[in-house]
Amino acid sequence: MADFTSSLYNMRLMDELACKDTFVHKLHPLIKILTTIAYLFVVVSYDRHEIIGLLPMLFYPVVVFFLAELPIKQVLARLLLIEPFIIAIGILNPFFDSQVIIVGGFAISRGWITFASILLKSLFTITAALILICTTGMDKLAAGLRMLKVPRLFVLQLLLTYRYISVLIEEVSRSIRAYKLRAPQQKGIHPSVWGTLVGQLLLRTIDRAERVYQAMFVRGFTGEYYTGADTWVTLRDVAYFGGWLSFFILARMVNIPLMIGLLISGVIS
Repeated sequence: MADFTSSLYNMRLMDELACKDTFVHKLHPLIKILTTIAYLFVVVSYDRHEIIGLLPMLFYPVVVFFLAELPIKQVLARLLLIEPFIIAIGILNPFFDSQVIIVGGFAISRGWITFASILLKSLFTITAALILICTTGMDKLAAGLRMLKVPRLFVLQLLLTYRYISVLIEEVSRSIRAYKLRAPQQKGIHPSVWGTLVGQLLLRTIDRAERVYQAMFVRGFTGEYYTGADTWVTLRDVAYFGGWLSFFILARMVNIPLMIGLLISGVIS
């Protein structure tokens, strides 16, 4: 039960974070989407054996976290839910790519380099996606996607899924609570009632979906989800996008950590 309550809290936390009034939150959603897309494109374009050159891309989430006043611990905690899948995917690399290379005077399997690169890229890209949601909100995000001419059906499906996941979690929580009240001595849910429980949940979901649709239809829903008044892209938005795009290109074209290392070693010598 605590897990379902925690899931609801996590979803509502992201909505609450999106209502902040910081510089990043005030930016146009289209600009934030384009900036995130550019960031993702640059991060995944690095070679699978590149780690040092990838490090400057950490600058973007760190700066946005600071400007948007996001709680780092709470947002990054969501990465822990996804990282096990990333580790499961990348952990086989050291076994398939066992060629040994020398890094900093140490012999290491090239597969471990690839594994570290996958972890870094997943960390950066997922964090950028979380930042986008936490600083924009799903409604404005949907509006931005429509401006990018993303198909209406896809955007509508995304919005309704996100909006009613919390409703589904509440229904599951209510069903489990009712079961526990009727079987207080039972630890967990007995396997023999799983089928009945899932069937009841399916029927309740269909009934709830029908009532939601009827409510939307009465309010004039015609298949288009309106998210509020359209806003214009300002000079500040363009400067934000241009600044980050310039940095992304610079970080991709120039190995900044290597240059800093050479500069420091040159000064010392």
